[in-house]
Amino acid sequence: MEDAQIIELFWSRSEAAVQAAAKKYGRLLYHIAYNILANHEDSEECVNDVFFQAWQTIPPQHPVSLTAYLGRLVRNRSINRWHEKHAQKRYAGTEILLSELAECIPSVDSVEQETDAHELSAFISEWLSLQTNDNRILFLRRYWFGDSVKTLSRQTGTATNKLAARLYRLRQKLKKAMEKEGIRP
Repeated sequence: MEDAQIIELFWSRSEAAVQAAAKKYGRLLYHIAYNILANHEDSEECVNDVFFQAWQTIPPQHPVSLTAYLGRLVRNRSINRWHEKHAQKRYAGTEILLSELAECIPSVDSVEQETDAHELSAFISEWLSLQTNDNRILFLRRYWFGDSVKTLSRQTGTATNKLAARLYRLRQKLKKAMEKEGIRP
């Protein structure tokens, strides 16, 4: 079923919308959640919460890309869940993932910063469109989908150290582009 049809089902308040979205995107959303949480039960719960949240927010939202909309919902929910579960603990895997971008992407603590976050999102999307297809996919797989460097290394057949260095150079390019535009990390 096409995204437009699923969105139309949400708009008509048909319960088939959730079933269709779960069938089409359930595995992808679980993959995103699991890469952040590393826990099957929490990941499944986040995915279920996202379908409920989509039911509550469509309408009034009318996402252009259902994949991106649901992906963002599950990613945000998973990160929030991770922070709740690890408020006083150290967890290297996800903490490293989140800290790698911390040097070039500011945190969002106020309404002004929320507005800036939307501008930052648009800037990063534009910056990604200027990268090679391989670099764009690598960046998104690491920082959006949360794939580990080790997993990416296996999938691409590239040495882990070489891939880590490539990701570092991408982050540095992003940081320089942001500084050039007057966006402070």
